[in-house]
Amino acid sequence: MNILLSNDDGIHAPGIRAMADALRKIANVTIVAPDSNRSAASSSLTLVKPLQPLHLESGDYCVNGTPADCVHIALNGFLSGRIDLVVSGINAGANLGDDVLYSGTVAAAFEGRHLGLPSIAVSLDGRQHFETAARVVCELVPKLHSQLLGKHEILNINVPDVPYEELKGIKVCHLGYRSSSAEVIKQKSPRGEDIYWIGLSGLPEYEGEGTDFHAVKNGYVSITPIQVDMTAHHSMKALQHWLESE
Repeated sequence: MNILLSNDDGIHAPGIRAMADALRKIANVTIVAPDSNRSAASSSLTLVKPLQPLHLESGDYCVNGTPADCVHIALNGFLSGRIDLVVSGINAGANLGDDVLYSGTVAAAFEGRHLGLPSIAVSLDGRQHFETAARVVCELVPKLHSQLLGKHEILNINVPDVPYEELKGIKVCHLGYRSSSAEVIKQKSPRGEDIYWIGLSGLPEYEGEGTDFHAVKNGYVSITPIQVDMTAHHSMKALQHWLESE
């Protein structure tokens, strides 16, 4: 099996290194990752400047672009036809609930699926036990098959930040959601100009049993199938009636 490994924390991040070391025991792995941290880049593509993949002595590549850029130019360019699976991660920090809207980790996996390959995104709910998440992924990868997911679906995996032996199991979950993040930190630049930092994500608002938040909080790996189609199908009939009403 030939795996394309990417992330949004950058090619030097400990998560992608742990994932590469583990996956290379069961597959051929090529890293194509951003040359710097591109967290929260979502599915943005770079259209206003050229992308230059730098081929490293290790055989891997770093790219002056976003996670989606990395997967896009690899699968459409220098690795075309040579990849069987896209893995994105291990992200330093969970991607739970509506985090998936912003996550570059998830976006890299979606780009792989958009280009026709099975894809998974994996995140650790912390920054210590990357080897735990890597081991979980290596146990799941051999079980993947072409009928497991729909054409536009990926797996979003979140792992508690604990030693592997302390995991309680794996649960298939749906996404929870957070409260709106309203924190913006205002500061002054050295020239006296107003500058702003976007603050932390909102706290979980819906984290009941069955959600990815609940699983990870209680020591379980969460696996959620997510899809590109964001249509609110349940509201279409009401919207049609609204348009037709006098």
